[in-house]
Amino acid sequence: MTDRLRAVFCDHLSLLRGKYLPASKIATSSTNFCRSTFGVHFDKDLLPSPGSMMMEGLPDMELRWQADDIRDSWQSGTKIVIGDLYGTDGTPLAMCGRGALKRAVAAWAEDGLTPMVGIELEAFAFQKDADGALVPYQAPGAVVYGTGPGTDPLGVNDAIWEAATKLGFRLDMITAEYDAPQFEYTLSFDNALQAVDDIVLFRQLAREVALGFGIVLSFLPKPIAEAGGSGMHINFSFEDQNGNNALPQNGKSGPDHLSDLAKGCISGLVHHHKGLAGLLAPTALSYKRLQPASLSGYWKNWGGDHRNVTTRVTEEGGAKTRLEHRMADASANPYSAVAAVLQAARLGVTESYPLPARETGDGFETTDASDGVAADLNNAMDDLEADSALGGAVGQGLVDNHVFMRRAEVEKTASLDDAALRDFYIHYI
Repeated sequence: MTDRLRAVFCDHLSLLRGKYLPASKIATSSTNFCRSTFGVHFDKDLLPSPGSMMMEGLPDMELRWQADDIRDSWQSGTKIVIGDLYGTDGTPLAMCGRGALKRAVAAWAEDGLTPMVGIELEAFAFQKDADGALVPYQAPGAVVYGTGPGTDPLGVNDAIWEAATKLGFRLDMITAEYDAPQFEYTLSFDNALQAVDDIVLFRQLAREVALGFGIVLSFLPKPIAEAGGSGMHINFSFEDQNGNNALPQNGKSGPDHLSDLAKGCISGLVHHHKGLAGLLAPTALSYKRLQPASLSGYWKNWGGDHRNVTTRVTEEGGAKTRLEHRMADASANPYSAVAAVLQAARLGVTESYPLPARETGDGFETTDASDGVAADLNNAMDDLEADSALGGAVGQGLVDNHVFMRRAEVEKTASLDDAALRDFYIHYI
């Protein structure tokens, strides 16, 4: 028996916000929220950000959903649904990341192509010590690609797997990452909107299931200063009108067999590299992860099966041909991040940017690339503002709100040391 509906949206800070509604209201297909939620920061500060209408009376916005999108949730007696945001005048809300992704998908559809997306999430796990302080989850037997109790003594990931599978999430993999206690979660490819809906809900499921074990599962890009970073790798390809993968060149794959479509996508991602960082790496901690020789998407480059480039062309062929963009981390709104990657790739196709030579360096000691992302969040916002083509494609209203809120974040975090910076975010991301 369903007692209630959890109606949610993913906001400008990548937080899942929503309401519980009684079962009697499920058929209404909409509910209202205060529009000025888009002016609220992590520390609960309410700011007059563009589009939030804080100084115009804090009016409503409307969350609308489709009945077919309602699904079972991991909470007893509860169904859950993600919707789209609209202003009270009935027009799509500019700051809605899901709306931005829908626009990106529609743009590719004009070319007869359907974007297909697969997302890899990485996260660190924390637990409280005897004094109540958050410390890394104790997993003394953890190794990269580790499985079993030595890697996850409490069985947190077993519970996540069970809950996700029961609800129809198509998991490709859960494994231990390079640093302990760090884990990777990968969901199967799907059309872009379904894939991102799934990853947003899966991320929330994973955090809430872990919390039941006393574990704070954090998708922050760099929550442990001396450890590696956590990314959100965005893999994508395109289906043509016959349902075939449109990326391969005559069925062949890899960097030596790039189709014109693949070349255009890569050129767009390289061309808009610096602007993309502002949307894909949107927190102060992001720039502690985005460093040279860190396998993180720092460099303005691309290559073959090479984990030290930003855009990686895998050797998998046929239906599995894909491009992997490695810059993003999961502090980004996944809708906005995937929209930005797809729009940058499309700009490469429509604007015919030149394709630079592929990376030949090892990425640790040598690299052909001479440019990377900004050194910090403030400069990344400068780069995003300067990239008017990318901003216009993603949605200028979303970008303007984003830049305002992130510049406020620069001020809020400027004096924080590594531990305090982690704690500014950790209970939210």
